[in-house]
Amino acid sequence: MEENTKIVLPAIAIRGIVPLPGNEFKIEVGRENSVLALEASEKMYGGNIVLLVQKDANVKDVAPQDTEEIGVLAKVTLKLKLPSNNYRVKFKISNRIKVNEFTSSDPYFVVNYDKLYSVLQNDDVENALIKNVESEITKNALNLLTNPEEIAKLIQGGANADTLSDVIAYQLKLNTNKSKYRYLEEINVSKRLEMILEDIEHEKQIAQIEDKINKDVKKSIDESQKEYYLREKMKAIQNELGDKARTEEDIERIREAIEKKNLPEKIKAKALDELQKYASTSSQMAESGIIRSYLELIIALPWNETSEDNNDLKNVEEKLNSTHFGLTKVKDRIIEYLAVKIMTGKNPSTIICFAGPPGVGKTSLAKSIADALGRKFVKQSLGGVRDESEIRGHRRTYIGALPGRILKGMKDAGTVNPVFLLDEIDKMTADYRGDPAAAMLEVLDPEQNKFFSDNYLEEPYDLSQVMFITTANDLSNIPGPLRDRMEIIELSSYTEIEKFNIGFKYLLDRNLEEHGLKAEQISISEDAMYKIIRDYTRESGVRELNRMIATLCRKTVRQILVDKKEKVEITADNLSDFLGKHKYSNNQNRGKDQVGVVTGLAWTQFGGDTLDIEVTLYPGKGGLILTGKLGDVMKESAQAAFSYVKSHASEYKIDEKIFQEKDVHIHVPEGATPKDGPSAGVTLTTALVSALSNRPVSCHIGMTGEITLRGSVLPIGGLREKSIAASRSGLKKIFIPKENEVDIEDIPQEVQDVLEIQPVSQVSEILNSIFQ
Repeated sequence: MEENTKIVLPAIAIRGIVPLPGNEFKIEVGRENSVLALEASEKMYGGNIVLLVQKDANVKDVAPQDTEEIGVLAKVTLKLKLPSNNYRVKFKISNRIKVNEFTSSDPYFVVNYDKLYSVLQNDDVENALIKNVESEITKNALNLLTNPEEIAKLIQGGANADTLSDVIAYQLKLNTNKSKYRYLEEINVSKRLEMILEDIEHEKQIAQIEDKINKDVKKSIDESQKEYYLREKMKAIQNELGDKARTEEDIERIREAIEKKNLPEKIKAKALDELQKYASTSSQMAESGIIRSYLELIIALPWNETSEDNNDLKNVEEKLNSTHFGLTKVKDRIIEYLAVKIMTGKNPSTIICFAGPPGVGKTSLAKSIADALGRKFVKQSLGGVRDESEIRGHRRTYIGALPGRILKGMKDAGTVNPVFLLDEIDKMTADYRGDPAAAMLEVLDPEQNKFFSDNYLEEPYDLSQVMFITTANDLSNIPGPLRDRMEIIELSSYTEIEKFNIGFKYLLDRNLEEHGLKAEQISISEDAMYKIIRDYTRESGVRELNRMIATLCRKTVRQILVDKKEKVEITADNLSDFLGKHKYSNNQNRGKDQVGVVTGLAWTQFGGDTLDIEVTLYPGKGGLILTGKLGDVMKESAQAAFSYVKSHASEYKIDEKIFQEKDVHIHVPEGATPKDGPSAGVTLTTALVSALSNRPVSCHIGMTGEITLRGSVLPIGGLREKSIAASRSGLKKIFIPKENEVDIEDIPQEVQDVLEIQPVSQVSEILNSIFQ
């Protein structure tokens, strides 16, 4: 390779063609910088110009980095101006060049370059290669070259190997410009000739395959059937590639399924269009599997299929009662839902959310609703879902894309009106992939879900006939806009009485069946059932109770098989032989009246309980000490009670000097258990008055209510559970806030029968009643 003095010339980036030395070619020049470079070439450089190969033919505004390093030196031999103001230019190529740098790129390219010269090696090797090339060209000129006559003249004229290799390479019918650019890069003549032989051999093999395909096709079809001809040719191509997985019968089967499916017109047109793409795509391509999955989803989704609702309201009510005890409000709401549907003939636009602690039957209730209504039931658990695509699906541009959970559930249901349970909706979380709760807004909005959009399906899907039911443990974890779209139905903790009935009417029968027992082989007394509930379980629902009953059944089966007993009787006295020592204890009436000790009523997530509050005095300076692992709210409630008692000391016969001479210590037993809330206000006040006036309080009295500095008693929550706990603990009378009087109807009648419930609006009413 020789190197001349470095010079500069204007340059044009060309696309769609790779120029090679020794050739002439015509192109249309229209880009502004190219026209300017052409004019500068003629005015200042005698028509000499550098032609650069553009890397990407689709790029319109070319920058230096968009061109290949190797180009050619050319001379303008003809230039014609076209009506469009573009130029039709003919170039004659003389040399390869290597661009060193772009000295200018505005208003046109100017490059500094070095000429590249061909390398000639062994003459014998080159002669042998030329003979092989000439032989192949002579045999297959029409199939291989764009201008066979020109090549024939060169061969007859005895052109040298350098010129012949460049002209033949330029004339070769190759698929891509990248294949041609290899010849421009290569300065070794022998290697260029070898590359020509390789490309000729490759093109011959392709031609042979095409010829074989054409012969196979022509044997099996009639020339006049154009569409059939194309399909058979496609089949032959696939067979040649080893693509035998997809057959014409397979495509026809999918087409028939689409035609039979009662699809909306727009969806049907989309499916047939996708089927056409599928038929023309090789099964070895990833896109083929994506299209197939998409078509299968469209066919599997319900579009108009419905299940008939059970419109017998009494029958629905009986079915709900047969599977769940109590839950009157929930059952009434379902009956109302169905009644409205019967009356209007439309699906009520209501989204129901069952909210409550674990184990109270939220999920099983949704399943029972589906059974009672005669609808299909599907469930999607949303616990831990943190990707919006889990709801809306993935776009089909991704390999392995899938529809979202909503469409998957509809596919599983097979009807457009199932009962769709979205379990644990409060457990969804957001991260950098999006907020799934935001996607749920569209699903659970009756005004929007008629046109639900899934990224995978890419077409609107009607969810308006679906009865959505959601469940949650903690409503505070649900975003406000999402909670606003749902009708919240609270499922509170089961009471002992409800657990007792559930245990006997539902859980025992289920466990007898699961363990192969007959009713006459086991007997559980009522006292034993209550003892299981009180001493062996501490829960809001009945899951632990179910496990305890299952344990009794297993041990019964063992005794029947091993000890050959015909019947096992379980009572409160021998219960520990089956379940071991008790795990929990419930606070019971302390049995005697004491000064400074008052029974309060507490609510926990496992139900209600009683709580003794103790107050004692000792010499000091009027300080207040609080112990028992109290929360901030309860501490503030104690401070409010203490302030009230100090300001009303004379009314309750309390010596005011005691506040300067004694310290007051308030303690709530079970110090390891955290306690909080304002509902102990009246209990704290009563205990302070008792201790400071040295008057006892009856051990059969309990109370609950928040207190203000003016002595008003404010409403509290959990009255039902607290009342049951009071009855269980042996209390005979309880004081409750006046504003909770409306909640008395929620208290079981058997509790009201044994418990005197006195509503009060002022704490003075409690103190006057107790201390007369």
